[in-house]
Amino acid sequence: TLVTHGLPQPHGLRVARGLEAAVREAGATPATIGILAGRVHVGLDARGIETLAASNAVKVNPGNLAAVVAAGIAGSTTVAATAWAAARAGIRVFATGGIGGVHRGAERSFDVSADLTELGRTPVAVVSAGAKAILDLPRSLEVLETLGVPVAGYGTGDFPAFYSRSSGLPVSVSVADAAEAAALLRAHWTLGLQSGVLIANPIPEAAEMTDAESFIAQAVAEAEDQGVSGKQVTPFLLGRLAELSEGRTQAANRALIVNNARVAAEIAVELAK
Repeated sequence: TLVTHGLPQPHGLRVARGLEAAVREAGATPATIGILAGRVHVGLDARGIETLAASNAVKVNPGNLAAVVAAGIAGSTTVAATAWAAARAGIRVFATGGIGGVHRGAERSFDVSADLTELGRTPVAVVSAGAKAILDLPRSLEVLETLGVPVAGYGTGDFPAFYSRSSGLPVSVSVADAAEAAALLRAHWTLGLQSGVLIANPIPEAAEMTDAESFIAQAVAEAEDQGVSGKQVTPFLLGRLAELSEGRTQAANRALIVNNARVAAEIAVELAK
């Protein structure tokens, strides 16, 4: 979804290419995941990525995956659907921008991302800049703890807040580098634990936005006023953030995604050892 929904074109396609290059440079093999003509692809080729980026792809989670496949249409996988596909292909590590979580106002809307549920039952490691900053981060962490998903800060003891390096919330464990992260993953799954692991990797310092919360608050208020709900909330908020920040959130998004891909590749290399 970061290729088709997280960034407008042509930025989504450019970032997709940049992510694969970053993975290769770190010594790992990239496998971009998506759905074309009702078939799940784990490792899209260059033409496949271009086709996905240009398509009117449906945002896919485990709840509508079968419907998209049955309809024979294009789909872009959320963290939840990507975790599902990666695990079935034997892939243990993948990168994204930020995971979904508990939405602000979920006590009224009950809007909680399927990403959390999938991480609780699928043995993959997700490298992300924490959860999307538009979410209720304390409640998202509480749900992850309930589901038995370790949250490991990569070089930090604080949970990243996507555009910011710290949310002020503690992680459950800290790892110093890729080797320590791989050791944690190996121990987690050797013990027979079947949940995923979230590797929370802060945005690079040069790309950090310290004023993001003011833009987020305005965008969230506008979404509520306009009655935006369900799967449309995140694309709406990301689009408004880009407008309100005059493109700065998109630049930060691109920087953190590439950084996450590099770290994920380094962890995958260590895990393979």
